[in-house]
Amino acid sequence: MASHYGEHTRAIRAAAVAPRAGTPMRIPVYRASTYAFETSQEYAASLNGGGKYSYARIDSPNSDAFAAAVAALEGERVPGEVHGQGFASGMAAISTTLLALTRAGAHVVASRALYGNTYKLLDSLLRRFGVDVDFVDAGDPAAVRAALRAETALVYTETLSNPSMLVSDLPALAAAAHEAGALLVVDSTFASPVVCRPLEHGADVVLHSATKYLGGHSDATGGVAVARPELMDRIREARVDLGPHLAADEAFLLHRGLETLPLRVERQCATAAEFAAAVRRHPAVARVDHPSLPDHPGHELARKLFDSGPGGTRFGAVVTVTPRGGRDAGTAFADRLRLATVAPSLGGTHTLVSHVASTTHRQMSDATLRAAGIEPGAVRFSIGLEDPADLIADALRALDELPVKE
Repeated sequence: MASHYGEHTRAIRAAAVAPRAGTPMRIPVYRASTYAFETSQEYAASLNGGGKYSYARIDSPNSDAFAAAVAALEGERVPGEVHGQGFASGMAAISTTLLALTRAGAHVVASRALYGNTYKLLDSLLRRFGVDVDFVDAGDPAAVRAALRAETALVYTETLSNPSMLVSDLPALAAAAHEAGALLVVDSTFASPVVCRPLEHGADVVLHSATKYLGGHSDATGGVAVARPELMDRIREARVDLGPHLAADEAFLLHRGLETLPLRVERQCATAAEFAAAVRRHPAVARVDHPSLPDHPGHELARKLFDSGPGGTRFGAVVTVTPRGGRDAGTAFADRLRLATVAPSLGGTHTLVSHVASTTHRQMSDATLRAAGIEPGAVRFSIGLEDPADLIADALRALDELPVKE
């Protein structure tokens, strides 16, 4: 740099140190909001798909790397290209995708059994924008077909429902949606690509709250959408306009989490199955929801759709336990646990619990909860990496302290 520049200019324009030769073992964090160009024409070209980064709200290296990695996992056996986009949260991915793929006058058929915020988004915000929504039993493909109309833009479901762990018949839902000219959009947060990959079963868009299993360490927030390029272009355009892009530091941590995803989820699924089988036998328990249980309504479908490992079918790592005694019994049960921690979210290394009706699904009345297959006393366990025997002993002790009510 020329020595005649003033001290402020020299401080700002100090020469960057070129990295020494060598390949880093992981992608560096590109903590830059703005990228420079040689000419105005080059800048303009970048904003029109010219391939270079310009502004972090539009695209950024860490977010792209993370989204591409998730797309590779979800699209492993899908013909043709599959692309991904990173978002600031799971709800950002869901809301942006729904806004991108609907319009005023459109119709959505959605599962009754959804995460509370997703239910509210569909039932409130989208209706305000002129989108009509019908909530049906997504486990019944005939009910979905009956709800479809000429105006139906998409069918929306969760691979494993939050928190009742109902299993969506993805091939049947995809067939019904496509026959009606609609898309199938699937939130696969509770499954992760280690359990199930909806694109292989006909889904058009797969969504994740990456905060959960993909990140896996309760230290980063993000979301991701995966689809074929023509759909992803529409979703990306809406993301750029709305602004919920995934930050570089979060993307770095989420990308790191993918490296241990299969190890973590396989162990969590095995522990969840053992936990569910043990806890359901306690006299204070009215119901346990986990597809590993032979009498769970989604057991056989899960065996058909979900991946297997050395421990057998991976049925997911969330177990919902409903004690006898209603809402008060549910909160008392959660509060008596000592090892499992009362906390939001799921999918991390620690086992976390939530009383469903007062937290994750607080937007829903008791009647709406029951219509979705959720009792007001339900307690959701996100199984972590602790020893199964310790988690079981903690739950059984807490249940022992509850008065048994019929």
